[in-house]
Amino acid sequence: MTVPREAAERAKALRAEIERHNYAYYVLDAPTVPDAEYDRLFHELAELERRYPQLVEADSPTQRVGARPAPEFSQVTHRTPMLSLSNAFGEEDVANFDRRVREGLGRDEVEYATEPKFDGLAISLTYENGHFVLGATRGDGYTGEDVTGNLRTVRSIPLRLQGGHPLRLLEVRGEVLMLRRDFEKMNERARAAGEKEFANPRNAAAGSLRQLDPRITAQRPLRFYAYALAGLEGRAMPATHAEVLELLRGWGFPVAAERAVVSGAGGLLRYYNEIGAKREKLPYDIDGVVYKVNRLADQNILGYVSRAPRFAIAHKYPAQEEMTVVEGIEVYVGRTGALTPVARLKPVFVGGVTVTNATLHNEDEVRRKDIRIGDTVVVRRAGDVIPEVVAPVREKRNGSEREFVMPRRCPVCGSGVMRLPDEAAARCTGGLFCAAQRKRAILHFASRRAMDIEGLGEKLVDQLVDAEVVKTPADIYRLDVATLAALERMGEKSAQNIVAAIGKSKKTTLARLIFALGIRNVGEATAKDLARHFDGMKALMEADEEALQQVPDVGPVVAESIARFFAEPHNREVLDRLQQAGVKGEDEGGRHHVAASAVSGKTFVLTGTLPSLTRDEAAALIETQGGKVSGSVSKKTDYVVAGAEAGSKLEKANELGVAVIDEDGLRRLLEN
Repeated sequence: MTVPREAAERAKALRAEIERHNYAYYVLDAPTVPDAEYDRLFHELAELERRYPQLVEADSPTQRVGARPAPEFSQVTHRTPMLSLSNAFGEEDVANFDRRVREGLGRDEVEYATEPKFDGLAISLTYENGHFVLGATRGDGYTGEDVTGNLRTVRSIPLRLQGGHPLRLLEVRGEVLMLRRDFEKMNERARAAGEKEFANPRNAAAGSLRQLDPRITAQRPLRFYAYALAGLEGRAMPATHAEVLELLRGWGFPVAAERAVVSGAGGLLRYYNEIGAKREKLPYDIDGVVYKVNRLADQNILGYVSRAPRFAIAHKYPAQEEMTVVEGIEVYVGRTGALTPVARLKPVFVGGVTVTNATLHNEDEVRRKDIRIGDTVVVRRAGDVIPEVVAPVREKRNGSEREFVMPRRCPVCGSGVMRLPDEAAARCTGGLFCAAQRKRAILHFASRRAMDIEGLGEKLVDQLVDAEVVKTPADIYRLDVATLAALERMGEKSAQNIVAAIGKSKKTTLARLIFALGIRNVGEATAKDLARHFDGMKALMEADEEALQQVPDVGPVVAESIARFFAEPHNREVLDRLQQAGVKGEDEGGRHHVAASAVSGKTFVLTGTLPSLTRDEAAALIETQGGKVSGSVSKKTDYVVAGAEAGSKLEKANELGVAVIDEDGLRRLLEN
């Protein structure tokens, strides 16, 4: 058969591209494409060579497993080649595998050993007389790299076999990887130290194992899981693969707990679905499951094809990483006012669904990853996790890509955008006005510790906002019985009670009103400090950052939050409307003076259950006499008021030597 010129050229191009990816993955430990893209390229080349056998060359990627070892490590020739597995992507592939096995063995049904397919780095461990003597990477399947020194630092690899078995030789195959929790902790430490983070556990494991200095490897949380025997001298080989894994476990090797023995294609598919349902809860990453004919004698009968065993196959899950193009970057404004860049993607099927959007988290993350509009990027989606852009594929850039710029005005309401020094997120400053923050702002405004409007809960606020009856907290004071009674699940009596609660809330303290505004970094304690310091809301609104920092415990960050809030015209407009509606803190009109007492100027922490006072009542008594109530114990705390079942705060007070009193002790202080 004559090979078309287009087919020959395509095969040549595919071989070159696959070799580039092999070198990047196996030698440089810097993969340039996700696994799904590599699989597609490999499958296309294999199909061309199947259709036109004349295209097959000795150095084709289909005739070997991977790339050559790196020159920094000495080479190791494997006694038995470390071949890769063929892949199944659907039920038909699994059924065909089972059919071929049954036909090859002349059986009606075959028993299989099943286990997760680890997403790490394949290695071989050699033991002589029970002692670990050699560890090697897979390399190209025939020649790997000697990484014995690094593997000796992996605590899950036994340096001496357990059980005292007098084995002359043992060769174990398995996977080096990182558990998800260990990977996250390692990246957290890297972030804190200002160091580069790893993209995923697989890359981290590969990079750690191939360090030239074993002391670096020893600092990385590597794990090992065994999955096969490649050589055994000194005792008889077990009869089944399941028995092999039990034998390895007895010698001290970790093996997958999620392994099973099943029968037929139906059993294989049930196992695949069961592990798929658990996938996101497993301690490690997997990209599929592995099916192996259980009886080792049957494995020998079936044998191998050029690059893979006939007795085993890997059944892949839908790719969790894919490549696509960032068509734009838009900004989403959340309920707290945080601005989140979101990548609008060319639709791509990943993780079992079509993805069109992916979070970019914040401006710093966009800069760190260098994501640009027009970039080809790797997108990851695992389970129900929100899709994210992992990294750009820089080799695909053509110069037309554009950098992202965070807007200076809120895209929802037009208010100014601010970013405090200690925060990663930029935020809209129009908290009382911005439609994106509307429901949260109103719920907070009406909450018990703020304006205390009883009955104005989440479901009612949802209805009022969705119907555009209430757009800002000031609109609450325009509600009447008829409007409320017309809403779903709202009777006239309930409407009357809510209107009465709204009317009652107009008379409140200045501290509650300040807290109700929802100013960033202003909690109840700070609101009370501000109310004690300023002669009313007008004085607070006119204070600059320097004046604000004269308030106890108000530093530069909090002062900037307050100043930026009151500088936003939209917020001042809502405050004017609240005043017109008759909402006014009762402390306004003059600074609140407190007579000197034993409590004045002291900081208290309340813990446990007091005999006759609630915490709110006790806090109110302390604050009335000029004291301050804090939520945590520190060296600045003057007294801890402890009731029944006091917990960690009491322990902390004892550690720091802070005075501890009960309710009676508090009352005596209040009386002095």
